[in-house]
Amino acid sequence: MHAMLNDRAQILLKTLVDRYVSDGQPVGSRALQQLSGLEVSSATIRNVMAELEEMKLVSSPHTSAGRVPTALGYRLFIDTLMVVQPLDNTRVQQLELQLQPDNPSRLINQASNLLSELTHFAGVVASPQRANITVRQIEFLRLSENRVLLIIVMPDGEVENRVLVTHKDYSQSQLNEAGNFLSKHYADCAFQDIHQRMQVELQQLQHELTALMSAAMVASDAVMSSKNENYVISGERKLLHINDLSSNMKQLRNLFDVFEQKTELLQLLNVSRHAQGVHIFVGSESGMQGLEDCSVVSAPYMVDGQTVGTLAVVGPKRMNYEKVIPIVDITAKLLSNALSLH
Repeated sequence: MHAMLNDRAQILLKTLVDRYVSDGQPVGSRALQQLSGLEVSSATIRNVMAELEEMKLVSSPHTSAGRVPTALGYRLFIDTLMVVQPLDNTRVQQLELQLQPDNPSRLINQASNLLSELTHFAGVVASPQRANITVRQIEFLRLSENRVLLIIVMPDGEVENRVLVTHKDYSQSQLNEAGNFLSKHYADCAFQDIHQRMQVELQQLQHELTALMSAAMVASDAVMSSKNENYVISGERKLLHINDLSSNMKQLRNLFDVFEQKTELLQLLNVSRHAQGVHIFVGSESGMQGLEDCSVVSAPYMVDGQTVGTLAVVGPKRMNYEKVIPIVDITAKLLSNALSLH
Protein backbone atom coordinates (compact mmCIF):
# COMPACT_ATOMS: atom_id res chain seq x y z
CA MET A 1 0.00 0.00 0.00
CA HIS A 2 2.77 2.44 0.90
CA ALA A 3 4.60 1.72 -2.30
CA MET A 4 1.71 3.57 -3.95
CA LEU A 5 2.85 6.87 -2.41
CA ASN A 6 4.12 8.95 -5.31
CA ASP A 7 6.97 11.45 -4.95
CA ARG A 8 4.59 14.32 -4.29
CA ALA A 9 2.77 12.49 -1.52
CA GLN A 10 6.12 11.47 0.01
CA ILE A 11 7.42 15.05 -0.01
CA LEU A 12 4.21 16.32 1.58
CA LEU A 13 4.24 13.61 4.27
CA LYS A 14 7.89 14.34 5.06
CA THR A 15 7.17 18.09 5.20
CA LEU A 16 4.20 17.46 7.50
CA VAL A 17 6.22 15.25 9.88
CA ASP A 18 9.15 17.71 9.98
CA ARG A 19 6.87 20.65 10.69
CA TYR A 20 4.76 18.82 13.29
CA VAL A 21 7.86 17.54 15.09
CA SER A 22 9.32 21.05 15.26
CA ASP A 23 6.29 22.93 16.56
CA GLY A 24 3.66 20.42 17.73
CA GLN A 25 0.78 22.12 15.93
CA PRO A 26 -1.43 20.38 13.33
CA VAL A 27 -0.18 21.36 9.88
CA GLY A 28 -2.60 23.01 7.40
CA SER A 29 -2.43 22.87 3.61
CA ARG A 30 -1.25 26.47 3.31
CA ALA A 31 1.81 25.76 5.47
CA LEU A 32 2.49 22.61 3.45
CA GLN A 33 2.28 24.59 0.23
CA GLN A 34 4.85 27.10 1.51
CA LEU A 35 7.22 24.63 3.13
CA SER A 36 7.24 21.76 0.64
CA GLY A 37 8.68 23.76 -2.26
CA LEU A 38 6.16 22.02 -4.54
CA GLU A 39 4.50 24.03 -7.32
CA VAL A 40 0.99 22.73 -6.61
CA SER A 41 -2.35 24.29 -5.72
CA SER A 42 -3.78 24.07 -2.21
CA ALA A 43 -6.64 22.01 -3.68
CA THR A 44 -4.10 19.41 -4.85
CA ILE A 45 -2.51 19.41 -1.40
CA ARG A 46 -5.91 18.89 0.21
CA ASN A 47 -6.53 15.92 -2.09
CA VAL A 48 -3.18 14.34 -1.24
CA MET A 49 -3.88 14.89 2.48
CA ALA A 50 -7.27 13.19 2.09
CA GLU A 51 -5.52 10.21 0.46
CA LEU A 52 -2.90 10.05 3.24
CA GLU A 53 -5.70 10.15 5.78
CA GLU A 54 -7.49 7.30 4.02
CA MET A 55 -4.24 5.34 4.22
CA LYS A 56 -4.15 6.11 7.96
CA LEU A 57 -0.79 7.91 7.65
CA VAL A 58 -2.18 11.20 8.96
CA SER A 59 -5.24 12.17 11.00
CA SER A 60 -7.20 15.36 11.65
CA PRO A 61 -7.66 16.45 15.27
CA HIS A 62 -11.33 17.48 15.65
CA THR A 63 -10.66 21.07 16.55
CA SER A 64 -8.28 21.92 13.73
CA ALA A 65 -8.15 22.17 9.96
CA GLY A 66 -4.59 20.84 9.99
CA ARG A 67 -3.35 17.28 10.19
CA VAL A 68 -0.90 15.32 12.32
CA PRO A 69 1.07 12.12 11.55
CA THR A 70 -0.24 8.82 12.94
CA ALA A 71 2.03 6.09 14.34
CA LEU A 72 1.84 4.50 10.87
CA GLY A 73 2.85 7.83 9.30
CA TYR A 74 5.87 8.04 11.62
CA ARG A 75 6.77 4.45 10.76
CA LEU A 76 6.73 5.17 7.02
CA PHE A 77 8.74 8.36 7.61
CA ILE A 78 11.36 6.44 9.65
CA ASP A 79 11.61 3.57 7.15
CA THR A 80 11.76 5.53 3.92
CA LEU A 81 11.78 9.32 4.20
CA MET A 82 14.04 10.58 6.94
CA VAL A 83 17.59 11.77 6.45
CA VAL A 84 19.71 11.01 9.52
CA GLN A 85 22.39 13.59 10.33
CA PRO A 86 25.47 11.86 11.79
CA LEU A 87 27.14 13.69 14.68
CA ASP A 88 30.31 15.53 13.77
CA ASN A 89 33.67 14.31 15.09
CA THR A 90 34.21 17.13 17.60
CA ARG A 91 30.82 16.34 19.14
CA VAL A 92 31.64 12.65 19.31
CA GLN A 93 34.95 13.39 21.07
CA GLN A 94 33.14 15.57 23.64
CA LEU A 95 30.72 12.69 24.33
CA GLU A 96 33.60 10.24 24.61
CA LEU A 97 35.07 12.33 27.41
CA GLN A 98 31.80 11.97 29.33
CA LEU A 99 32.06 8.17 29.31
CA GLN A 100 35.11 7.38 31.41
CA PRO A 101 36.01 3.68 31.46
CA ASP A 102 37.16 3.62 35.09
CA ASN A 103 34.21 1.72 36.53
CA PRO A 104 31.68 -0.33 34.50
CA SER A 105 28.69 0.35 36.74
CA ARG A 106 29.37 4.10 36.66
CA LEU A 107 29.64 3.86 32.89
CA ILE A 108 26.09 2.51 32.68
CA ASN A 109 24.84 5.47 34.73
CA GLN A 110 26.84 7.93 32.66
CA ALA A 111 25.48 6.51 29.40
CA SER A 112 21.91 6.72 30.64
CA ASN A 113 22.44 10.34 31.76
CA LEU A 114 24.05 11.21 28.47
CA LEU A 115 21.10 9.85 26.47
CA SER A 116 18.67 11.86 28.57
CA GLU A 117 20.67 15.10 28.47
CA LEU A 118 21.20 14.97 24.71
CA THR A 119 17.58 14.15 23.80
CA HIS A 120 15.67 15.71 26.77
CA PHE A 121 13.77 12.42 27.08
CA ALA A 122 14.28 9.37 29.32
CA GLY A 123 17.53 7.42 28.80
CA VAL A 124 17.52 3.70 29.68
CA VAL A 125 20.49 1.35 29.79
CA ALA A 126 19.92 -2.33 30.54
CA SER A 127 22.79 -3.62 32.68
CA PRO A 128 25.16 -6.02 30.95
CA GLN A 129 24.00 -9.62 31.01
CA ARG A 130 26.40 -11.54 33.20
CA ALA A 131 26.95 -14.51 30.94
CA ASN A 132 29.64 -16.08 33.08
CA ILE A 133 27.84 -16.42 36.42
CA THR A 134 29.09 -19.63 37.99
CA VAL A 135 27.55 -21.94 40.57
CA ARG A 136 29.35 -23.41 43.55
CA GLN A 137 26.79 -25.93 44.71
CA ILE A 138 23.26 -27.17 43.99
CA GLU A 139 21.13 -28.86 46.63
CA PHE A 140 17.59 -30.22 46.78
CA LEU A 141 15.39 -30.45 49.85
CA ARG A 142 12.15 -32.48 49.96
CA LEU A 143 9.27 -30.26 51.13
CA SER A 144 6.30 -32.56 50.45
CA GLU A 145 5.15 -35.27 48.05
CA ASN A 146 5.62 -33.22 44.90
CA ARG A 147 7.42 -30.11 46.05
CA VAL A 148 11.17 -29.76 46.23
CA LEU A 149 13.24 -26.78 47.31
CA LEU A 150 16.10 -26.02 44.93
CA ILE A 151 19.03 -24.29 46.64
CA ILE A 152 21.69 -22.66 44.46
CA VAL A 153 24.88 -21.50 46.18
CA MET A 154 26.92 -18.90 44.30
CA PRO A 155 30.74 -18.64 44.54
CA ASP A 156 30.41 -15.55 46.78
CA GLY A 157 28.26 -17.55 49.20
CA GLU A 158 25.00 -15.91 48.09
CA VAL A 159 22.10 -18.36 48.14
CA GLU A 160 19.06 -18.47 45.84
CA ASN A 161 16.03 -20.68 46.52
CA ARG A 162 13.23 -21.84 44.21
CA VAL A 163 10.36 -24.25 44.86
CA LEU A 164 10.00 -26.92 42.15
CA VAL A 165 6.74 -28.76 41.62
CA THR A 166 7.58 -32.32 40.56
CA HIS A 167 5.42 -34.99 38.90
CA LYS A 168 6.63 -37.71 41.24
CA ASP A 169 7.70 -38.04 44.83
CA TYR A 170 11.49 -38.15 45.24
CA SER A 171 13.05 -39.41 48.45
CA GLN A 172 15.57 -37.17 50.20
CA SER A 173 18.35 -39.62 49.34
CA GLN A 174 17.48 -39.38 45.62
CA LEU A 175 17.50 -35.60 45.98
CA ASN A 176 20.94 -35.75 47.60
CA GLU A 177 22.15 -37.93 44.74
CA ALA A 178 20.88 -35.40 42.15
CA GLY A 179 22.40 -32.47 44.07
CA ASN A 180 25.77 -34.22 44.37
CA PHE A 181 25.74 -35.14 40.68
CA LEU A 182 25.07 -31.52 39.60
CA SER A 183 27.51 -30.00 42.08
CA LYS A 184 30.28 -32.42 41.16
CA HIS A 185 29.76 -32.07 37.41
CA TYR A 186 29.10 -28.40 37.16
CA ALA A 187 30.76 -26.57 40.03
CA ASP A 188 32.59 -23.46 38.78
CA CYS A 189 31.18 -23.86 35.26
CA ALA A 190 29.79 -20.77 33.59
CA PHE A 191 26.05 -21.06 33.78
CA GLN A 192 25.45 -21.00 30.03
CA ASP A 193 27.90 -23.88 29.55
CA ILE A 194 26.11 -25.95 32.18
CA HIS A 195 22.90 -25.50 30.27
CA GLN A 196 24.32 -26.69 26.96
CA ARG A 197 26.14 -29.65 28.49
CA MET A 198 23.14 -30.66 30.57
CA GLN A 199 20.87 -30.92 27.54
CA VAL A 200 23.23 -33.36 25.86
CA GLU A 201 24.21 -35.33 28.95
CA LEU A 202 20.72 -35.72 30.37
CA GLN A 203 19.50 -37.24 27.12
CA GLN A 204 22.22 -39.87 27.48
CA LEU A 205 21.55 -40.49 31.17
CA GLN A 206 17.90 -41.56 30.81
CA HIS A 207 17.89 -41.58 34.61
CA GLU A 208 14.80 -41.31 36.82
CA LEU A 209 16.25 -38.05 38.17
CA THR A 210 16.46 -36.53 34.69
CA ALA A 211 13.10 -34.73 34.96
CA LEU A 212 14.11 -33.27 38.31
CA MET A 213 17.44 -32.01 36.99
CA SER A 214 15.80 -30.48 33.92
CA ALA A 215 13.33 -28.67 36.16
CA ALA A 216 16.26 -27.45 38.25
CA MET A 217 17.93 -26.06 35.11
CA VAL A 218 14.79 -24.19 34.05
CA ALA A 219 14.39 -22.73 37.55
CA SER A 220 18.06 -21.79 37.78
CA ASP A 221 17.74 -20.09 34.45
CA ALA A 222 14.97 -17.91 35.88
CA VAL A 223 17.22 -17.10 38.84
CA MET A 224 20.04 -16.05 36.54
CA SER A 225 17.74 -13.94 34.38
CA SER A 226 16.43 -12.13 37.44
CA LYS A 227 20.02 -11.41 38.47
CA ASN A 228 20.54 -9.88 35.05
CA GLU A 229 17.24 -8.06 34.90
CA ASN A 230 18.08 -4.55 35.72
CA TYR A 231 18.43 -1.20 34.14
CA VAL A 232 19.35 2.36 34.91
CA ILE A 233 16.94 5.08 33.85
CA SER A 234 17.61 8.82 33.75
CA GLY A 235 15.44 11.79 33.00
CA GLU A 236 12.04 10.11 33.22
CA ARG A 237 10.81 13.29 34.97
CA LYS A 238 11.50 15.19 31.74
CA LEU A 239 8.60 13.31 30.20
CA LEU A 240 6.24 15.04 32.66
CA HIS A 241 6.88 18.33 30.88
CA ILE A 242 6.07 17.09 27.38
CA ASN A 243 2.56 18.17 26.39
CA ASP A 244 1.94 15.14 24.17
CA LEU A 245 2.35 12.92 27.23
CA SER A 246 1.37 15.07 30.21
CA SER A 247 -2.09 15.90 28.80
CA ASN A 248 -3.21 12.31 29.46
CA MET A 249 -2.84 11.49 33.16
CA LYS A 250 -3.96 7.88 32.79
CA GLN A 251 -1.40 7.17 30.06
CA LEU A 252 1.27 8.94 32.09
CA ARG A 253 0.54 6.69 35.08
CA ASN A 254 0.75 3.63 32.81
CA LEU A 255 4.07 4.87 31.46
CA PHE A 256 5.54 5.28 34.94
CA ASP A 257 4.21 1.83 35.87
CA VAL A 258 6.26 0.46 32.96
CA PHE A 259 9.39 2.18 34.34
CA GLU A 260 8.63 0.91 37.84
CA GLN A 261 7.95 -2.72 36.98
CA LYS A 262 10.95 -3.06 34.67
CA THR A 263 10.26 -6.57 33.35
CA GLU A 264 8.15 -5.54 30.34
CA LEU A 265 10.54 -2.83 29.26
CA LEU A 266 13.47 -5.22 29.67
CA GLN A 267 11.70 -7.77 27.47
CA LEU A 268 11.24 -5.06 24.85
CA LEU A 269 14.92 -4.09 25.07
CA ASN A 270 15.80 -7.75 24.81
CA VAL A 271 14.09 -7.90 21.41
CA SER A 272 16.39 -5.17 20.12
CA ARG A 273 19.45 -6.94 21.57
CA HIS A 274 19.24 -9.27 18.59
CA ALA A 275 18.79 -6.49 16.05
CA GLN A 276 21.64 -4.95 14.12
CA GLY A 277 22.05 -1.27 14.92
CA VAL A 278 19.20 0.99 15.93
CA HIS A 279 15.71 -0.46 16.41
CA ILE A 280 12.62 1.74 16.76
CA PHE A 281 9.22 0.94 18.26
CA VAL A 282 6.54 3.56 17.48
CA GLY A 283 3.48 3.69 19.75
CA SER A 284 1.68 0.37 20.02
CA GLU A 285 4.43 -1.48 18.06
CA SER A 286 6.01 -2.09 21.47
CA GLY A 287 2.97 -4.17 22.43
CA MET A 288 2.92 -2.39 25.82
CA GLN A 289 -0.01 -0.37 27.06
CA GLY A 290 2.06 2.18 28.91
CA LEU A 291 4.06 2.99 25.79
CA GLU A 292 1.18 3.63 23.36
CA ASP A 293 1.93 7.36 23.24
CA CYS A 294 5.71 6.84 23.16
CA SER A 295 8.46 5.77 20.83
CA VAL A 296 11.45 3.72 21.96
CA VAL A 297 14.70 4.13 20.02
CA SER A 298 17.13 1.41 21.06
CA ALA A 299 20.49 -0.09 20.13
CA PRO A 300 22.54 -3.02 21.47
CA TYR A 301 25.96 -2.43 23.04
CA MET A 302 28.86 -4.85 23.21
CA VAL A 303 31.91 -5.91 25.14
CA ASP A 304 34.72 -7.29 23.01
CA GLY A 305 32.38 -7.96 20.11
CA GLN A 306 29.72 -9.77 22.18
CA THR A 307 26.32 -8.08 22.64
CA VAL A 308 25.78 -7.74 26.40
CA GLY A 309 22.91 -5.26 26.73
CA THR A 310 20.73 -2.59 25.18
CA LEU A 311 20.29 1.12 25.65
CA ALA A 312 17.34 3.24 24.58
CA VAL A 313 15.63 6.59 24.59
CA VAL A 314 11.95 6.67 25.57
CA GLY A 315 10.09 9.77 24.44
CA PRO A 316 6.91 10.93 22.73
CA LYS A 317 6.08 9.71 19.21
CA ARG A 318 6.55 13.35 18.18
CA MET A 319 10.33 13.30 18.50
CA ASN A 320 13.05 14.38 16.12
CA TYR A 321 14.04 10.89 14.94
CA GLU A 322 16.68 12.31 12.59
CA LYS A 323 18.57 13.62 15.63
CA VAL A 324 17.69 10.98 18.25
CA ILE A 325 18.75 7.97 16.15
CA PRO A 326 22.41 9.05 15.71
CA ILE A 327 22.59 9.95 19.44
CA VAL A 328 21.42 6.44 20.42
CA ASP A 329 23.73 4.90 17.82
CA ILE A 330 26.86 6.77 18.90
CA THR A 331 26.17 6.31 22.64
CA ALA A 332 25.92 2.54 22.07
CA LYS A 333 29.23 2.56 20.19
CA LEU A 334 31.00 4.73 22.78
CA LEU A 335 29.68 2.60 25.65
CA SER A 336 30.85 -0.55 23.85
CA ASN A 337 34.32 0.95 23.40
CA ALA A 338 34.56 2.14 27.00
CA LEU A 339 33.43 -1.23 28.43
CA SER A 340 35.80 -3.13 26.13
CA LEU A 341 38.72 -1.00 27.31
CA HIS A 342 37.93 -1.78 30.93
